[in-house]
Amino acid sequence: MATGNHGADHGADHGAVATVDPEDLPEGAVVTGSGRVSAAEVFTEPDTTGKPPFSTEQLSRLDEALTLASRDTGLFFAIYLGDLGGDPEAAAAEYQASLDPSDTAVLVAVSPGQRLVEVVTGPEAKLRLPDRGAKLAVMSMVASFKESDLFGGLLSGLRMLADQAGHRR
Repeated sequence: MATGNHGADHGADHGAVATVDPEDLPEGAVVTGSGRVSAAEVFTEPDTTGKPPFSTEQLSRLDEALTLASRDTGLFFAIYLGDLGGDPEAAAAEYQASLDPSDTAVLVAVSPGQRLVEVVTGPEAKLRLPDRGAKLAVMSMVASFKESDLFGGLLSGLRMLADQAGHRR
């Protein structure tokens, strides 16, 4: 799951930065100078049966887009790319609920093999990102996906969702 966490507290004081005790971070995680938590994950061999969905540069650009969308709107944007199982709506809702803070989280869940896109918002995010705005972003993403442009679809979808949500209040 790619996320654009910028480390800001999403509570009433939008200018405050959450303080994180380094003792509370999981192994391999640090707080950067900007206040963002950066975490390393255990390396697993990539699936060599097919082409990786994104290049290193594309992953970097997706991370930047997530970070900017989160910073500009005050909402927490994340992407899940993978199979959503037999009940995709429930799986996407479960992934969204696992995000912290889930109340202000916006999850874009894409399952290319199932040809599904779900946008799930927390209760506070939903107030700023109505279903109509999410549906327009999904339609834009699907149009790109049909042209085999997963990366471009995700980027344009994130931009549209952030634009619909508006700037941080």
